[in-house]
Amino acid sequence: MLSNIKFPAGTMGLAFTVALAGCGGMQQGNAAAPAPATPVPVQAPAALQAAPVASPFRVTNAVAPVLAYADQIRALQGSELAQEITRLNDSPVPDEQLRLALALVQTRQLYDLARAQELLQKVLANSSGEARALHPLARLLAARFAEQRRIEDQLDRQGQQLRDAQRRLEQTNDKLEALKEIERSLTSKPGAPASAASHGRIRPATP
Repeated sequence: MLSNIKFPAGTMGLAFTVALAGCGGMQQGNAAAPAPATPVPVQAPAALQAAPVASPFRVTNAVAPVLAYADQIRALQGSELAQEITRLNDSPVPDEQLRLALALVQTRQLYDLARAQELLQKVLANSSGEARALHPLARLLAARFAEQRRIEDQLDRQGQQLRDAQRRLEQTNDKLEALKEIERSLTSKPGAPASAASHGRIRPATP
């Protein structure tokens, strides 16, 4: 039936032209479509980025030998330790003052610990370049020695309290023994007159 339908002249050409125009529009539309954008990595703000944590204590060339000395001095005892303390006495050098402080605490004596704390304060009060390089270690040792001093003072007070309690206990025992002695003397006195009377009784004369 469609083959019998006749179209006016030029109709087919117009339809063909419209079809081509539609195809061309589709091609232009496809060509104009933007390509998918490549995702751009988003960086976090500088304030939110993790910053490297700085170490509060850094081992420098000046600190390392003192730390090695601290490890070695623990093996010295008795006369060897006393000789080392004598060798370092009255030294104005900050490095040797720290070494002397480390040697003094090995004696386990409270007055030597107090002297070691004084040496650390001298180093911290010294503003020379050599002393400033040792200030972090000196502050660390000062905190450690202060805690040790607190414990030593506490132990000393407890020891004194124990000695006082022991002395009071001994005094109480002495008083108790004195009371027992008085009690024994009082219980023995009533029997003494009876014994004397028995010895003074006149025996009857034998016939």
